Amino acid sequence: MQKLAGLMRRAIEKYDMIQPGDRIAVGVSGGKDSVALLVGLAKLKEYIGIDYEIVAITLDPCFNGVETDYSPIAKLCEELGIPYVLKRTEIGQIVFDVRNESNPCSLCARMRRGCLHDAAKENGCNKIALGHHYDDAIETFIMNLFQEGRVGCFQPVTYLSRKDLTMIRPMVMAEESMISAAVHHENLPVVKSKCPADGNTNREKTKEWIRMMDKESKGFKKRLYGALERGHISGF
Repeated sequence: MQKLAGLMRRAIEKYDMIQPGDRIAVGVSGGKDSVALLVGLAKLKEYIGIDYEIVAITLDPCFNGVETDYSPIAKLCEELGIPYVLKRTEIGQIVFDVRNESNPCSLCARMRRGCLHDAAKENGCNKIALGHHYDDAIETFIMNLFQEGRVGCFQPVTYLSRKDLTMIRPMVMAEESMISAAVHHENLPVVKSKCPADGNTNREKTKEWIRMMDKESKGFKKRLYGALERGHISGF
């Protein structure tokens, strides 16, 4: 976790993500990435030299109409001294039952973003921290290129003028394998997703293709991320 926190600090300083007085909503889905982000930001508060507040927010999609047990996340937040907000939604039912989407991920993501933005504003936050990491950046670029025919990626910092919110991604320099190792080493609680499409998404297929390319052309991921970071590809 110390190494992960170090990379988070580098990203925060490089992209000027956090300023004194910020109240940051951390989107905590319960997965390893969001849990690592929450703990990392909590630890960084102790020595980064920036005075900021954290609020953890979980949106339960209630897949199949069933509420998910997030008590392990609530307990973690209590131990960290971080306010925890859990909002139950009907996103799962709308996406899979009412709309019966053939490509559910896109609609689900849009609805979750909207709910998270509203929840952040309701809790007096001016920023939202998301758990996107090094591998997510590469995967998003590949998906945008091959599925939408555009060259681009998400930005480490994005200001949403309509909501007056700033999105930050403090783990953008950290590889997924490091995050997994940190969560395992710290024995952090993870709440498994109950999404019916889990494990069978375009992102999972993209992840496997990148893994294959990196094996065939050693350093493929590193070179692509380097291009993103140097600004040769729009987004960073």
